[in-house]
Amino acid sequence: MNASASPSTVSSKDAAAGGTSRPPRRLRWRIVDIVVASVLGVASGLIFLLWNIGYLGPKAILEPLLPGLQGLLDGPWLFAGVLGALIIRKPGAALYTETLAAVVSALVGNQWGGFLTLEAGLVQGLGAELIFLLFFYRVWSLPVAMLAGAGAAIAGGINNLILWYAGADTPFSVIYLISTAISGAVIAGALSWFLARGIAATAALDRFASGRERRELV
Repeated sequence: MNASASPSTVSSKDAAAGGTSRPPRRLRWRIVDIVVASVLGVASGLIFLLWNIGYLGPKAILEPLLPGLQGLLDGPWLFAGVLGALIIRKPGAALYTETLAAVVSALVGNQWGGFLTLEAGLVQGLGAELIFLLFFYRVWSLPVAMLAGAGAAIAGGINNLILWYAGADTPFSVIYLISTAISGAVIAGALSWFLARGIAATAALDRFASGRERRELV
């Protein structure tokens, strides 16, 4: 009986048992993933609040130098999604942490309004999420982190050009997108990667693949 069973029959039985209907274990969210991602999102949101005020000084210097150069200041609003993804390493982590950080910023209040802050968080988180998706949530290297930071920046930058800089000329748009991409790659990408490794080295992330991987290298 077993010897005559075809591969398709075995596959059907596995599927019926739920063996192929569920995502791989490494991609499934656990309670600890939700808790840590939530803590990261809230903490990042508080940093957003500080930067909402802190960026005004540098902006007043950069903007007159070259219109569009203020995109260099966008990085601190983009790191939450990249950091969350690097630590949690699950689908949706970048989108979740960046959006939650935006929720915190919106609830406390800022100069851009609640709805538009939430919308920006979703767009930026999605920009980072798509980069990790392109690598099938398997590659967490520094170059990929920088690409994710740039992805969040470009998505957010296009969103800002549509909502806040409507009618901007081509030179401004190009300079702004290049500037925000650089900021995203360096601040949201590279710095988040080093921060994640630093946290992992303390054994605080031993329940995560990111923590165990780092500890094995030390």
